[in-house]
Amino acid sequence: MRDILLWCVLPVLIVLGLRLFVFGLYAIPSGSMENTIMPGDRVITTHLSPRPIALRRGDIIVFKDPANWLANEGASHNSDRLIKRLIGLPGDTVECAGNGAPIVINGVPIDESAYLKPGVEPSRSAFSVTVPAGRLFVLGDNRANSADSRAHTNDGAQGLVPVDDVEGVAFVRYWPLNRMGWLSAHHDVFCDVPTRAPTG
Repeated sequence: MRDILLWCVLPVLIVLGLRLFVFGLYAIPSGSMENTIMPGDRVITTHLSPRPIALRRGDIIVFKDPANWLANEGASHNSDRLIKRLIGLPGDTVECAGNGAPIVINGVPIDESAYLKPGVEPSRSAFSVTVPAGRLFVLGDNRANSADSRAHTNDGAQGLVPVDDVEGVAFVRYWPLNRMGWLSAHHDVFCDVPTRAPTG
């Protein structure tokens, strides 16, 4: 009986514990993160963010749909979860002049060519948002087909995602097998952006 518990029951309990408390599995419902992640791709996230591990700009986060965003994304899978790249933290001012101009965070323009879908502008539309405490500003890597924070500025929360709605940070793509690989957060893109404390 002890051997059965040790070699059969214990491994199952460990796997279930990891699945429930450490890792999450998600199917990508739309093309908003192309070419980093394609519709139908499946990713693994860590539940260790946003707590106890702090979120960072560039993280690819999975979060609950805050205000029916998926209705505008042409999702091909039944889901109430979205995946986007974290661009603005609490306290950040995120802005863009539109028409090919770069995204500017706290006065510093960033070069997003490492992850933006080729041929897609940082933002065709102009915007300026200051992120309050407890909220996040997110954008898809395929800006031409992403109903992200820019598209929901009139939803009552300026298109910002509650930190408490974040379920994890995606770090690896496990399906399909020919696209299996690590997902890069490209934290270096944001290395010159100064940190600002949130005001509200």
